[in-house]
Amino acid sequence: MGLDMVPLVAAFTFVFLAELGDKTQIAAIILSSKCSAASVFAGSMLAFFLVDGMSALIGGELIGSLPYRWISLSSGVIFVIFGVLSFIRRDEKIEVEDQRVSFFKTFSVVSLMELGDKTQIASIVLAGELESPFIVLAGIMLAFSLVTGIGVLFGRKLLRMLPEKYLKMGASLLFVLFGVIFILRAMINVALI
Repeated sequence: MGLDMVPLVAAFTFVFLAELGDKTQIAAIILSSKCSAASVFAGSMLAFFLVDGMSALIGGELIGSLPYRWISLSSGVIFVIFGVLSFIRRDEKIEVEDQRVSFFKTFSVVSLMELGDKTQIASIVLAGELESPFIVLAGIMLAFSLVTGIGVLFGRKLLRMLPEKYLKMGASLLFVLFGVIFILRAMINVALI
């Protein structure tokens, strides 16, 4: 019996697109301009693992024990709301002081930014919806690794090439699309993904 790749690919794709140009990627760009790329990457990854990864593992198991139809409907509504809010929300400014930024400062900044963020909620919802919390965790962490690596190594150039408004628009549309899929699954009780 082979490994079902749908949860891995769905979690990776969703988090990757949602985090491109997000405030945590911008923070990684700013922080990496003030200290080593390795400390920014390591601090960011630990923060993502503890905030989003643990949320997926713990929240996914809790959500997985609830009735499927209600989970799918609730997930869909949450995703649509986040998509609409992301689309209409104003840009957030991120300021970092000029002193050398350490691993712990990076960890603290990224952790605080991720608490209650759309990707933390999405991690919980995806783990419960796709019923594979460990595979979803792997997809989430792969996406965060790639996005953070891009932010640390190529951040300034990337944001000049791809305007932030298009990245945010794409992430918003993805949230709405996943939301509609989950709502349809709940209403007609058919697996669409």
